[in-house]
Amino acid sequence: MSRIQLLSEQVASQVAAGEVIERPASVVKELVENSIDAGAKKIEVMIRRGGISSIRVVDDGCGMDRDDALLCLERHATSKIRTGHDLASISTLGFRGEALPSIASVSRFTLTTREPGALAGTEILVNGGKIEYVRDGGDAPGTQIEARSLFYNLPARRKFLRTESTESSHVEHQMHLQAIGHPEIGFVLVNDERLIYQLPAVTNLIDRIRDLTGGGLAHELLEIQEYQADGILIRGLIGKPGVSRSTRSQQIIFVNGRAVENSTMNYALREGYHTALMKGQHPVTFLFIEMDPAAVDVNVHPAKREVRFRNPGYLRETMVECIRQTIETGRSRWEKTFISSSTPTVDRRDPRSEIGFPPPETLPLIDSQESMILRRDWSSLPLQPSIPAPSPSPHPTSDFSADQSKNEGSEIQSLKSARDQQARLKAENFKILGVLGKLYLLMENELGLVLVDQHAAHERILFEELKRRMEDQGVPGQRLLMPLTILVGPRDGDWIQQNLVTLHKMGIGIESFGAGTFKIDALPQFMQTGEPLQLVREIIDELRQTSTTTSKMRLGEDVIASTACRHAVKANDYLREPELVKLIQDLMACELPYCCPHGRPTMIQISYLELEKKFGRKA
Repeated sequence: MSRIQLLSEQVASQVAAGEVIERPASVVKELVENSIDAGAKKIEVMIRRGGISSIRVVDDGCGMDRDDALLCLERHATSKIRTGHDLASISTLGFRGEALPSIASVSRFTLTTREPGALAGTEILVNGGKIEYVRDGGDAPGTQIEARSLFYNLPARRKFLRTESTESSHVEHQMHLQAIGHPEIGFVLVNDERLIYQLPAVTNLIDRIRDLTGGGLAHELLEIQEYQADGILIRGLIGKPGVSRSTRSQQIIFVNGRAVENSTMNYALREGYHTALMKGQHPVTFLFIEMDPAAVDVNVHPAKREVRFRNPGYLRETMVECIRQTIETGRSRWEKTFISSSTPTVDRRDPRSEIGFPPPETLPLIDSQESMILRRDWSSLPLQPSIPAPSPSPHPTSDFSADQSKNEGSEIQSLKSARDQQARLKAENFKILGVLGKLYLLMENELGLVLVDQHAAHERILFEELKRRMEDQGVPGQRLLMPLTILVGPRDGDWIQQNLVTLHKMGIGIESFGAGTFKIDALPQFMQTGEPLQLVREIIDELRQTSTTTSKMRLGEDVIASTACRHAVKANDYLREPELVKLIQDLMACELPYCCPHGRPTMIQISYLELEKKFGRKA
């Protein structure tokens, strides 16, 4: 007797439905995506008991005639694709032809549809995958689908559903994604006869975000000016530096209108923000990526949550550069917030006895140019190489001639001088009032009161100085008494061979030592570990995740941040007025002046309006 048998059509449909329909939110997702593909301008979703009892989706899309209505209930019947070649360039949200038959096979399913201009529509009732009747319907043009008693014929799946409130939250999350991804469509969500929200169609994304989350978050977002690069268009909104969440719940990315999850894009977002985020935090993003459908594969999973890219490295580079440019634009807005167009004079009063300054006679005489605290010569800090880094053997480190290097150095120096001069002019827009609590610098600008965390500000200054020096001079390396050998796979070996110069500059003395084997004779001086081979493997894995345009000095940035933190001015360090002015000038000359290396803000603006509200002068 044969042990292999064909499953019945009903059982096969239920097995297939398990891949597509995981919970009520999956039903809502598939039905709403079909409505969007049908050109709907308004979509209403009504659920009961978290969608377990009933889910109804009504749209005003193109509708279907009777033949199409019957055919759409067959597995793999779709209007989205025709041949296998169409799978290489999918431009619609749905295409597999599995959603409707899957939903119909695990629920009591009713489909009512009517084309615009048709005299009558079609109504179809399906119970557990079996058609009960087909008759004329008189509903408005569009499509209405109701799925009741979800998983009533699959008790094993039904018992794994969560509580009604949990399932409702998943449905609301799915509706949030669709509403954000398609602001030009109006959405209505009703849960147990209670209106959750009614979103009108809007012309821009920020209005939809404001409708969904309120005005608080909308004010904390930066708009991405459409960024184009060889077939990739990026637009949307990202959080300002310092605006973050402990989870990725508000890290939303759409690719060709589809909300997706992809580790490559997560890495790109993190890298784009870099030190503008606190460790363990995730950025707030509403990112829309438009690209050639042939360059992205959405046919990875039946639920269509995951995608693959033909060239993920290039996409990551593009996203990183887009985020960086947007943050740079955000810096201009940040400066407008703190720096007025006028140039008020620096307050020359002696406020030390009033607001936290020590009396003048207790301060040592420190020249602002030779300050022991705000020194510009970092040669005494512990990152100064005491042992020469390993020479990068036969691989050239630069293609520039000495003259070119000299010219480049002059150009960099002139740019730095121009930036310092600009920073001095910006610093003059503040009026220094005093120091609060021996830590917070109080200043006045055109908008109101500005508080500066002198420790965080000095951390940022030291961090960028040390990082710059590290990139120029390389990471100090420590020779090993006994060289080590490491055996790697073909792909890792090829990557190491192509990046030997970078690894040498990072203080890792490594060279080829035979097929798949590399010799290590030096390690970064500041890396303390009892397992050097494991350290090298971790370094290589971390570097492979970074962008090719990213500084390879990322290895030492944690050490740089810790060093900057130790050497920055502390809460009880007194700074004289020239030192405070120098601190603000140096901060304004930084690349990311608005946050310390750990992502904390360096400045806080308290407007006159806020102060007047606190004192009851305004409502």
